[in-house]
Amino acid sequence: MNSVASPATPPALALPLSGRHLLEAAAGTGKTHAIKTLFARLILEKNLPVEAILTVTYTEAAARELKDRIRNSLESLLAVLETG
Repeated sequence: MNSVASPATPPALALPLSGRHLLEAAAGTGKTHAIKTLFARLILEKNLPVEAILTVTYTEAAARELKDRIRNSLESLLAVLETG
């Protein structure tokens, strides 16, 4: 299935949640935001536990930063869901 995002739909919301996907782009183009969105979608839409999701980046420092950003994003999402 080839899913294409409309101009109003961010690509991370249009991407199918099955199979493998590679996000490759220059600095500052929204890769981290896309990864955070996909991570949250996998948890909410596919009911996957965090431990079942593999996210890979190039350096240990980048991996730590990505982990922190995903954690903060999930904490914010949980707060919104808990408060209605």
